[in-house]
Amino acid sequence: MEHNNLIETFSEFKELKNIDRPTMISVLESVFRATLIKLFGSDENFNIIINVDKGDFEIWRTRIVVEDLEIQDPYKEIKLSDAQKIDEYSEVGESFIDEVKLIDFGRRAILALRQNLQAKIAELEKDNIFNKYKDRIGDIVSGEVYQIWKKEILILDDEGNELILPKTEQIPTDFFRKGDTVRAVIGNVEFKNNSPKITLSRTSELFLERLFEQEVPEIFDGLITIKKIVRIPGERAKIAVESYDERVDPVGACVGMKGSRIHGIVRELRNENIDVINFTNNTQLYIQRALSPAKITSIKLVPETKKAEVYLKPDQVSLAIGKGGLNIKLASQLVGYTIDVYREMNDDEEDVDLDEFADEIDGWIIDKLKAIGCDTAKSVLELDPVFIEKSADLEEETVKEIIAVLKSEFE
Repeated sequence: MEHNNLIETFSEFKELKNIDRPTMISVLESVFRATLIKLFGSDENFNIIINVDKGDFEIWRTRIVVEDLEIQDPYKEIKLSDAQKIDEYSEVGESFIDEVKLIDFGRRAILALRQNLQAKIAELEKDNIFNKYKDRIGDIVSGEVYQIWKKEILILDDEGNELILPKTEQIPTDFFRKGDTVRAVIGNVEFKNNSPKITLSRTSELFLERLFEQEVPEIFDGLITIKKIVRIPGERAKIAVESYDERVDPVGACVGMKGSRIHGIVRELRNENIDVINFTNNTQLYIQRALSPAKITSIKLVPETKKAEVYLKPDQVSLAIGKGGLNIKLASQLVGYTIDVYREMNDDEEDVDLDEFADEIDGWIIDKLKAIGCDTAKSVLELDPVFIEKSADLEEETVKEIIAVLKSEFE
């Protein structure tokens, strides 16, 4: 029975994929030789024949024939009388070769051999999975949701390998059920607790880049290059692209006819708004494009400190800042400049600087208002109170008090 179980265990080796033949034979032989050394003290006079295709093996032993009374090492020598029982033509001094059957090992040795084989199979499988995925970091994979935990999701690929998608690497609006198909990018591959751990990500900029490569043939072919991607997963993303062929419009190619190419990406990212921008080395023009859809009046650059002062008409300030300040935040990350927006005033328009209200409004509140582009009283009053609450992260009552103070100045 143990012999059959051992053959079954051995047969599992030929089912392993992506393991080269020499490695497989070497590992199997080392397991058998370790058992032979334990049983016979040495493996020098044993020859192991492994048939990988059939999942079978043979062990042959070579001993020297000696006179019955002269035998000293029964593991390397055989009595003449015993040899002649098997081969009547055996003579003293000849090499005697016979097959060692598994049953001769004994039940305990066979069980130990089987356990060692199983351990080697598991070890090879782990190495195989690790080697398969370590060279694929940054590639998109798809798998089926197998189990959902509080902090992560267990996904199985098409070969049944376990992949982990942590909660921190999921888009905030992601919702999966068991059996759902999930696409993500391979973020990290490592050995943890002696097992390979493949971590996936749906929040990485690489995930968005790979999706564009799949949807836009010009990017895959190298006609269009993605220069930089910044994103706030599930909310908004900006991607700067450049064409190496003047006949190809990089923005139009990425968006597609009536948005056909970008719509699939937006759906995959749970309706994440994606701004595709034509890259340029002209920093002012780059900032102008990055702050789209806002229309900029003028820009003042301070290259030494990587700061940009952007001046806009009052009705364009909220567009430049965006919902929750996302547009200006992503634009700053994309161009590599800290962008401050300022409301452009008409010469005949009466207004008051926010710093003039320092006696009535706390300094930290004024700083928060300035951070969203409001440096005067009217620039605050022209904004929607709800927008101020979200963008400046202020309480509703605080915003009401600010508006009341500022309005009183013009009454």
